[in-house]
Amino acid sequence: MENRAFDIITDSGCDMPDEYLAEHGIGLVKLGFNMDNVNYEGDSGEPIAPKDFYEKLRSGAMPTTYQVTSEMAKKFIVPSLEKGRDVLIVSFSSGLSGTAGSFIVAARELAKKYSKRKIAVVDSLCASMGQGLLLDYVVRKADAGASLKETQQYAEELKLHICHHFTVDNLFHLKRGGRVSSTTAIIGSMLKIKPIMHVDNEGKLTPIGKAMGRKKSLHILVENMFQAADMTEDEPIFISHGDCMEDVEYVKRLITERLPNAKITVNYVGPVIGAHSGCGTLALFHKGKQR
Repeated sequence: MENRAFDIITDSGCDMPDEYLAEHGIGLVKLGFNMDNVNYEGDSGEPIAPKDFYEKLRSGAMPTTYQVTSEMAKKFIVPSLEKGRDVLIVSFSSGLSGTAGSFIVAARELAKKYSKRKIAVVDSLCASMGQGLLLDYVVRKADAGASLKETQQYAEELKLHICHHFTVDNLFHLKRGGRVSSTTAIIGSMLKIKPIMHVDNEGKLTPIGKAMGRKKSLHILVENMFQAADMTEDEPIFISHGDCMEDVEYVKRLITERLPNAKITVNYVGPVIGAHSGCGTLALFHKGKQR
């Protein structure tokens, strides 16, 4: 961080631990949601612990989410500009949210007032800790002394090599978001079919297969990771989950049986993505040859 020539900002679509963001001095703009007539997170909403959020989901709560606005984004960018610092923003995928567009609008408008400063926006085309993994590589690059332009170029070249493998336990949350049909949700749930999904090169959620039963779906995630991986043993692997730590531990065992020294970081799928993916979501992220 001492060698970093500019400030880095992201949004809560990255699902990174608060401790990581604080340790690395990353500014966080929070996306928000409404649930049970209460406004949470965002610019001025109530905080909520991930565990509490998933308990409310299990009790039948139906959250609705909203993106970062350009005015919200400006509040986090301006303090850096006032200090004479340039800014690099790593945003949630434009294929899943309008947040990247809001950052771009904010950057364009602020550039007129702060003409001597540079504001760069990287549309990560990533989601959850996939966005977080891209952010982690960006932080390492910046802390090694790279300029804003060099780091931005690095992020743009790397982002389509951030692989997302995930499955969900409850198809009805995907149905609500229009990701699967009502018929698919009903039949899939009856037959215990679990979708295998990824985030494609447009940053959109895409089904790529299915498995009969939960354990089988977890094995496929890990197998897909090893087939797609293009990284050294000391590079990070991230796992995010919708309150299903037992399954996380199972996946970690599957990975470490083949990669004993794997560097694995785990965190919750945050409420904004969890509102659409539901309880029991499990996602695996790493650097690969291609998505």
